[in-house]
Amino acid sequence: MGHTATVEAGSGGLTATEHRLANGLRVVLSEDHLTPVAAVCLWYDVGSRHEVKGLTGLAHLFEHLMFQGSAQVKGNGHFELVQGAGGSLNGTTSFERTNYFETMPTHQLELALWLEADRMGSLLAALDDESMENQRDVVKNERRQRYDNVPYGTAFEKLTALAYPEGHPYHHTPIGSMADLDAATLEDARAFFRTYYAPNNAVLSIVGDIDPEATLAWVEKYFGSIPGHDGKAAPRDGALPETIGEQLREVVEEEVPARALMAAYRLPEDGTRASDAADLALTVLGGGESSRLYNRLVRRDRTAVAAGFGLLRLAGAPSLGWLDVKTSGDVEVPVIEAAVDEELARFAEEGPTAEEMERAQAQLEREWLDRLGTVAGRADELCRYAVLFGDPQLALTAVQRVLDVTAEEVQEVAKARLRPDNRAVLVYEPIATDEETAQ
Repeated sequence: MGHTATVEAGSGGLTATEHRLANGLRVVLSEDHLTPVAAVCLWYDVGSRHEVKGLTGLAHLFEHLMFQGSAQVKGNGHFELVQGAGGSLNGTTSFERTNYFETMPTHQLELALWLEADRMGSLLAALDDESMENQRDVVKNERRQRYDNVPYGTAFEKLTALAYPEGHPYHHTPIGSMADLDAATLEDARAFFRTYYAPNNAVLSIVGDIDPEATLAWVEKYFGSIPGHDGKAAPRDGALPETIGEQLREVVEEEVPARALMAAYRLPEDGTRASDAADLALTVLGGGESSRLYNRLVRRDRTAVAAGFGLLRLAGAPSLGWLDVKTSGDVEVPVIEAAVDEELARFAEEGPTAEEMERAQAQLEREWLDRLGTVAGRADELCRYAVLFGDPQLALTAVQRVLDVTAEEVQEVAKARLRPDNRAVLVYEPIATDEETAQ
């Protein structure tokens, strides 16, 4: 294996080693012999932030095309072979990456590696008009079912468009628009693959009951001959001022079951200490039924049936603090909004209590342990830190950085960022359905 660099680090007994093929593919291995399974995770450094105007949704469309066959695997064969071998698989697309993953019985690990290598190296041999039209329709139906035709389904899309200005690489979401999906051509898809689906634009992690030497030999055998590609342009700059500077607002009148207040706050980029502090702040304020907003709105005031506040971590642009409150009965949104602002102002003034800090840190630690506790979760985290931050070892020590954050830092980020002039707001107002009008 050419140009190999190996680094070891660990946390809680977990270790990982990193290697690199001559064609640029980064490989991360983590042994775990607790159960006879192995997880394969492949992250490509491409997401919706790499798309250009008029071609939104192409990264997500391509995720679907990757399951439509390759040179040696026809049609739906990838699913059939993995599931026939007792494994599970899927793929997802985000703003910042596209990933593919399998969890296999240990003795079927070679099959998963062969399958991933075959589509990385030869997908264009199977990509034709038929597969393009088939998956275009699948993605359009997914958009209808998950976004357009469900209550509050387009909230994320609307808030993202408000929070990131026109022309910003994160202004649109990975699902893309119907018009752009219709406009995408077969040549667009082929050019996209040639640009981004190259070994030097990917990280492969393999976690579980593995023999490192044999695993690396398989990786070299199946991936080593795939040529790299140097035509990828750097993603557009996602930097923005720390705060929006005003409150952006949109009222949405739709057939929804209840009024809702949703908001997106501009928060520090992922990978920073300030981002960890923001995560703790949102956990205290809205992370579960012991949080301040849940206790105030749902338990005490009974003005809401649900209240949550969470962090969408982003590395290439400001992260988003996502507030979601569904009102109770006939309660008006201004009542909810006034209570939210009161709680945020009080938190900015006082900061978290020692008990709240301990509970929030324990909650984030448990979530970290849950992710690293499965071979699939650990494989995904190793890829994430390798692709977004250049170092997979950071995945194994992430929790310590959260535990090192002080209450003063949490208060500081809340005071600076959780303000009315730093948010995009959606207010949902229900409209009567035809059946209700008839009655």
